[in-house]
Amino acid sequence: MKTFTKLLGPSLVLGLALGAPAQAQQTLTVVSFGGAYGAAQQVHQIDPYMAETGTKILFENYTGGVAEIKAQVEAGQIQWDVVDIETIDLERACAEGLLEVIPRDILLDGADGTPAEEDFIPAALQNECGVGEIVWSTVYAYNNKTIGDKAPSTIEDLFDLKKFPGKRALRKRAQVNLEWALLADGVPEADVYKVLATPEGQARAFAKLDTIKNDIVWFDSWSQAPQLLNDGGAIMVQSANGRFFDAIKREGKPFTIVWDGNLFDLDAWGIVKGTPKLEEALKFVAYTTSTKALAGFQDVAYGPPRKSSMALVDKAVIDHLPSTHVDKGIKADGIFWADYGETLGEKFNEWLLK
Repeated sequence: MKTFTKLLGPSLVLGLALGAPAQAQQTLTVVSFGGAYGAAQQVHQIDPYMAETGTKILFENYTGGVAEIKAQVEAGQIQWDVVDIETIDLERACAEGLLEVIPRDILLDGADGTPAEEDFIPAALQNECGVGEIVWSTVYAYNNKTIGDKAPSTIEDLFDLKKFPGKRALRKRAQVNLEWALLADGVPEADVYKVLATPEGQARAFAKLDTIKNDIVWFDSWSQAPQLLNDGGAIMVQSANGRFFDAIKREGKPFTIVWDGNLFDLDAWGIVKGTPKLEEALKFVAYTTSTKALAGFQDVAYGPPRKSSMALVDKAVIDHLPSTHVDKGIKADGIFWADYGETLGEKFNEWLLK
């Protein structure tokens, strides 16, 4: 069984034992999405790693995508070491050489002794540049106090202004919104990406978005979503499921999640290509994807991608995990977005300006 002390190596273990000041001066810049998710990462990944190693983690927020990573790599000015990246973006970032390959032999065995590559679900290790952290879904929710007499229950309802008049809040990205538009327009789940790969299908998706365009409130970060729903900025709001779960559980918000049409995916750690702190970054990824660390995401209803972690998940949370609702949604296709992301991103931005 691989242990963390074996992974660190004898010199670093000795340094930890002696409280070596040089180790305390080590820093690593880690970037993620903030909000309730970032808070869970702080508690279950960042703080334990700093306590274990003495390394200082500079934990920063970004809004996702690959643009900022690409700018750093192309300029040769690496400011981030480790990034939390949606696998819908991971495929593209890896294909474009923006991330380091992460050797699988650095990963720690499960708490029950299961070798790492058997313990992780296959999708978590599918891309050589990433190691999965969570299974999550993009969903929409409504506020029970502001929705009115009728409650939406389908992805079609999100696009039905006659039945549900009012603003909708969506993240300002082509991803998810184009898939949802096709689902709402009657495209079968199994055919969404096949249709979206054609010029006719893309036109169809944008035409469907046109029907609600004047009633869309756009936002950049998932952390903005619960506030928009709470303040009445929109009657239906898109977000990662964990954001709404946290608002319901921790703050008692009267929100209801609609799982129909949910787009489920994984988030993964990636390491920015060219970081001078590659060795430390690899140690961080290994430690923070251990059984116990990943089980902590039950706090925000994200499913752990390790089987050994599921044994630590509270049974009361199981029904709130995306894995329980995959029959009502579709898997986000990272390979599709690696091929079409740049083109559709440009088309989406042009559509926004019309």
